[in-house]
Amino acid sequence: MSVLVYLVPAALLLGLIGLAGFMWSLKSGQYDDLEGAAWRILEDDDIEEPEDGESARGRVPEGEERRKG
Repeated sequence: MSVLVYLVPAALLLGLIGLAGFMWSLKSGQYDDLEGAAWRILEDDDIEEPEDGESARGRVPEGEERRKG
């Protein structure tokens, strides 16, 4: 039972730290754009178009050999 003297204040302190972190995230605007990340994942900005008209699937990266089979 004497352990509760340490555990209850520790639990309250951790809860208050978590609450303070949540309040800080609200105040700093972390939840302003909830759907932006969902749409950004669908964008294909990082895909490079082939220059010579060859499809990206048929191209072999530099320094590698085409696999047989």
